[in-house]
Amino acid sequence: MLLELAVGDAYGAGFEYVSADLIQQHNDLSRYFHHPRHRRILPGMYTDDTQMSLAIAEAILSGEAWTPLMLANKFVECFKRDQRTGYAGGFYEFLQRIESGEQFLAEIRPTSDKSGAAMRAGPIGVYSDLAEVKERCKLQAAITHNTPDGIHAAQVASLMTHYFIYGIGPKADLGRWLESLVPGQWSEPWAGKVKSKGWMSVRAAITAVQRNDSLSDLLRDCIEFTGDVDTVATVALAAASCSEEYTQNLPDHLLQSLENGAYGREYIEKLDGQLMEITQPDE
Repeated sequence: MLLELAVGDAYGAGFEYVSADLIQQHNDLSRYFHHPRHRRILPGMYTDDTQMSLAIAEAILSGEAWTPLMLANKFVECFKRDQRTGYAGGFYEFLQRIESGEQFLAEIRPTSDKSGAAMRAGPIGVYSDLAEVKERCKLQAAITHNTPDGIHAAQVASLMTHYFIYGIGPKADLGRWLESLVPGQWSEPWAGKVKSKGWMSVRAAITAVQRNDSLSDLLRDCIEFTGDVDTVATVALAAASCSEEYTQNLPDHLLQSLENGAYGREYIEKLDGQLMEITQPDE
């Protein structure tokens, strides 16, 4: 899950809000594309989508009480140890300025309905209890996105991975199942540019997951929407990587050329294995 979402994020980062013509020319999975404006995000580098997903995964694996302070501490820790661009400008400056989880909670304005809470929610789907997934996701989302749309989008992103990890049903039924649990038109196909609202990225991700059968086709499809495509790809690949209906065929050169520093590919793979162990029943 974590490795695939990181590839989706890093690949999508090159195409975020670029023109449809540029996507048509370069969206062939042959390489990571260097964004024409975001020059500091080098090809193969992941962005905030992955870094905050890693924070959530580490929070899960810590076994600590699931509280706003614990999660805020993780958000701060993961950013401070590996500061990187890719965050929204205001939030990036906020993270640079603050020094602790306490300060984070005291100074954050948690009124966003954008995609930040949804892009990091996939790992929460590893819990076997449906109510626990929804409640844990609601709590983490409310720290930064305490709005109905922000919370609902995040809950759906976490339920997408849960749906496939636990084999609840075929991908064709995913949208309708989500509508039975979370308010929103999750079964309505998305078309056109994906703007910054969280529900938009999630609906586009559901649409792409339902109409593809391989991770390579899914990744290309996510990018073709245009707009906030790195978040679409992050959410979609996190879910589809857990589906038995999907051919797991991301190009090896994308996997191998994903950044591999202290918190890069090998670290992500290790964390991924530990996270998925939670889904295995005790013997």
